[in-house]
Amino acid sequence: MAMAMAAAGSLPAVAAEPGARLESVRVLAGLFREAQHREMAKESAFQDLLEILRSVSSEIEQAYKDSCELVDLDTRLLLIAECFRCLRNACVECAKNQHVMRNLGLISTSVHLIKLLHGIQIKEELLLTALRCSLQFLGNIAAGNGDSQNSIWKCAFPDLFLFMIVTDYLLKCPELVEALYAKLSNQERVTLLELMMVNVCEKNLHTSEEMNVFMRHADFLVGCFQEKYEAVLKLTSAEDADDEEALVAIRLLDVLCEMTSSNGQLEYLQTLPGLLETAIDTLRLTHLAGKQTVNVFTATHAMTGQEEVLHPAVDFKSHLIRLIGNLCYKNKENQDKVYELDGIPLILDNCSIDDNNPFVNPWAVYAIRNLTEQNERNQELIAQMEEKGLADNSALESMGLEIEKRDDKLILRSVRKKPS
Repeated sequence: MAMAMAAAGSLPAVAAEPGARLESVRVLAGLFREAQHREMAKESAFQDLLEILRSVSSEIEQAYKDSCELVDLDTRLLLIAECFRCLRNACVECAKNQHVMRNLGLISTSVHLIKLLHGIQIKEELLLTALRCSLQFLGNIAAGNGDSQNSIWKCAFPDLFLFMIVTDYLLKCPELVEALYAKLSNQERVTLLELMMVNVCEKNLHTSEEMNVFMRHADFLVGCFQEKYEAVLKLTSAEDADDEEALVAIRLLDVLCEMTSSNGQLEYLQTLPGLLETAIDTLRLTHLAGKQTVNVFTATHAMTGQEEVLHPAVDFKSHLIRLIGNLCYKNKENQDKVYELDGIPLILDNCSIDDNNPFVNPWAVYAIRNLTEQNERNQELIAQMEEKGLADNSALESMGLEIEKRDDKLILRSVRKKPS
């Protein structure tokens, strides 16, 4: 314990060789993985780390200013990465250390160093590791700490954030995304979500680290959607057609649809508590709103003006049905959940031609197929609804489904779709 306290209290002098400093910082980073050592950390340890970062930063800057090759750049990049790992670990669930680091000026120093590293025109793994660790540190020092979030915002917005978003660095650090999302305006959130959607569409997850990053993003975005989904109801008023909070909710849904469209990512989202229920609740609320008054959620069969094509809520209900269908793909538990929440009649009631949701029919077909696959109870429900006149037979035919009576039992079966 005495050794641990000594290690947490001080580091070798800044004048020492980079190799010697590297080993000491690596030991300290390991110690800070444990809560007791984080709590015992002295300010002098963070002051030493600050001096190391400033020293290495100065050496790199001077070398590039003089257009000369920096001797042992690899060791310096390793040292930067270990310093940020150390700081990152020390911040975990430790508000005391977050405050000490912020007051020492570690946030501004880190932002400066990130900009410097970005300017180095090499693409080697050590540089990328240093950048990743630096962003993770900013994410951890900002986690649950409003003062640190404000400090990062002042130091880094907008230039550094734009760089990080465009180059995909920011999206690799979920903690930082969450901290900064809270500071963005609704319009800026929409932009960030659009960039995340592009990233999701293009990304295949190959490593456990990439999967962990995805899961953190998924948890966060699902929580945001569950918190903001009712904002779309503002769009029932023509005056609020550009309501920015509603636009954020729409874009959150778009991202979740893309996330659930990949088999590798779908299984995790299918297990997230409350997501399926929220999708069904939102569909029910918007469907009801469209019946109470004439608005963008009202099914319409004749286009009345160009403005409806451009309305941000066009296809919103289609995307809700798409999300429900995705979440029920080969998932008996979610199939049954939709049954229990009376979601099947709701989806069938949204199958008709709708200019405000031009893709609603194919997504409803997809959802019903996923809901009824190897699920007799859901098949029987739809068959009973059709027999009682509660389900439109023509709508079922358009889905390639028909009702057949077999042994006093109604069966829903697939048939060839009739040519239109």
